[in-house]
Amino acid sequence: MTPRDSRTSDALGRLEEAAAAIGRPVAFMEVCGTHTVAAFRCGIHSLMPANVRLLSGPGCPVCVTSQGDIDLLISAGGVAGATLCTYGDMLRVTGSQGSLQEARSRGADVRVVYSALDAVKLAASQPARQVIFAAVGFETTAPATAIAIAQAADIGAANFTVLVSHKTIIPAMSALLSGGQVKVEGFLCPGHVSVIIGADAYRPIVDRYRKPCVIAGFEDYQIAAAMARLTEMVRDNAPSLENQYPQVVTSAGNVRAQEALSRVFETADVQWRGVGVIPGSGLVLRKEYARFDAARRFGLKAVDVPEPPGCRCGEVITGLCTPAECALFGHACTPVNPVGPCMVSSEGTCQAWFKYKRRSSDRP
Repeated sequence: MTPRDSRTSDALGRLEEAAAAIGRPVAFMEVCGTHTVAAFRCGIHSLMPANVRLLSGPGCPVCVTSQGDIDLLISAGGVAGATLCTYGDMLRVTGSQGSLQEARSRGADVRVVYSALDAVKLAASQPARQVIFAAVGFETTAPATAIAIAQAADIGAANFTVLVSHKTIIPAMSALLSGGQVKVEGFLCPGHVSVIIGADAYRPIVDRYRKPCVIAGFEDYQIAAAMARLTEMVRDNAPSLENQYPQVVTSAGNVRAQEALSRVFETADVQWRGVGVIPGSGLVLRKEYARFDAARRFGLKAVDVPEPPGCRCGEVITGLCTPAECALFGHACTPVNPVGPCMVSSEGTCQAWFKYKRRSSDRP
């Protein structure tokens, strides 16, 4: 047995012992799309005790984007004389008027970029053309958007704008607990987001709701150790905040990234798929940078758009159902022909289930 295998085995042993002592069903939630995929890929779900479950929460940036915002993004792709730059996962998400991929097939200039700065460079190289960047994601990608906007301001790139759909994770966790529908007893906290916001950001979840929070990495032994610790804290009725990813996550987080966010953005009440409007959970441009707002420049307005018929993505990302409970899953909705964003995104719960667990008949 390798040292890594030994660490995983030891953690699973602790998890079994704590779960047996509890003697009742307990459910925890991860709020990170990378954890969703990693847990399935490593087989963590199948190794956990029968009375312990790990639910998927609103951790996939594409999946939590509302249908109205998706339609707004597709409208931006149709602006005459403009190039829309986006991350790849957004291409196949379907709105009421199709997807960006379909818009591109009809002649829209839609380009995949790997960084917001790529869009700024494009705008600088083509000053006669409008360049719109689709800014989607949590605190992990939002600082890059802030830096890109600041750079565009510095170089005078007046043809660069941003369609902002950034969200923050702590208000979403609070909303899930306050709503009372989702019965979870702790959180497996995201590694990537925590690098930016810091471990201390989760302290209100522990202090106000008495829910344990453990920050973990993405290897099998790291996830297993986090699950063991969460279960032990429930057994001992001693919720606390623990950072098990100190290699990259500090208490305060990335202060420079936080400063960049604060300089360019301010918080706002925004719509989340499956949750509704969550106060203070979104980022919008400060008035000093309002000239870079694509929706304002091109007169784009979000409207309330219903979920695709039969799609239960909103329930999947709030832990209210599993993909297997959606009638479309694996039939009308597959990675080749996705109906909802949870099947589109590489970090989506439905795609992870389809790839690693589609033969399972698990039910809550």
